Amino acid sequence: MDIVLYALTVLLYGGLCVADWRALRRASVEPLFGSVPPVPLAIAPSGSSGLAGADAEASRARSFGALSRTLLFAALAAHGLLLHTTIFPAHEMIFGFAFALSAMFWLGAVIYWIESFFFSLDGLRLLLLPLAGIASILPLVFGGVRVLPYAAAPLFKLHFVIANVAYGLFAIAALHAVLMLAVERRLHALKGAGFQRNAGNKGGGWLSNWIETLPPLLTMEKLLFRLIGAGFVLLTATLVSGIVFSEQLIDRPLSLDHKTVFAILSWLMFGTLLTARKISGWRGRSALRWVIASFVALLLAYVGSRFVFEVLLHRPVV
Repeated sequence: MDIVLYALTVLLYGGLCVADWRALRRASVEPLFGSVPPVPLAIAPSGSSGLAGADAEASRARSFGALSRTLLFAALAAHGLLLHTTIFPAHEMIFGFAFALSAMFWLGAVIYWIESFFFSLDGLRLLLLPLAGIASILPLVFGGVRVLPYAAAPLFKLHFVIANVAYGLFAIAALHAVLMLAVERRLHALKGAGFQRNAGNKGGGWLSNWIETLPPLLTMEKLLFRLIGAGFVLLTATLVSGIVFSEQLIDRPLSLDHKTVFAILSWLMFGTLLTARKISGWRGRSALRWVIASFVALLLAYVGSRFVFEVLLHRPVV
């Protein structure tokens, strides 16, 4: 059963990735014919032009259609069922860094799927789905997972769910930051070259077309800080529930191991970002780089440490 779910998940993610990148490549070839003047077939409404109509059609062609959204939902359902059956076999729990990455990108894809109803985020999908597809099969490659004897504890289950949702939110936020840096770099390059987009000069290749699928920077910035705000609340709840659970398990509220240190460091970094945003309106490249650095610290808190122990050192982790 598990191998069928693995195959179905990879097939659905892979099919969507191939379809998206083929559409992007077609869009990058279309500007080659931009020098040919369009032949108007109908009278355009006042205030519009044939070229604007063509741009709108191209934008709709790149948008996330009902079929693609349905296929992504099917991929998410298969991936979610796969995570449940492999992490929670009969009356026990199995986990590790590969499962953490798989769950993180699954939740990130779920958040994207919900966002896609309200915003056009095709560029984010082009980056997220390949990562989700690769992460979904990592547990097959790295089998160094360990059974957790305290998995039946309700408080641990709550801690586990909250932590993984926080990971998913911050993963999407980090991808948002990467895309925003790409957009800013592209805009600065165009400004430096004195580039002005018009009907006769629309080129730029697949990278330009990929960036053009993204919403305006202000819209992405608003989404970014909403994601970080929600993730920060959940990360705070993760630390609190972890302290309470640790006190019940080992009679000590806080153990300053590498996981705890990096989790607290990430919490402080995200908190600093939100505070600076609230007080001084911090934005721009430095803020985006801070988001990525904070997410890297969060990755090191669990995924990175598990990778070192399970894969590099081959040490059992309970």
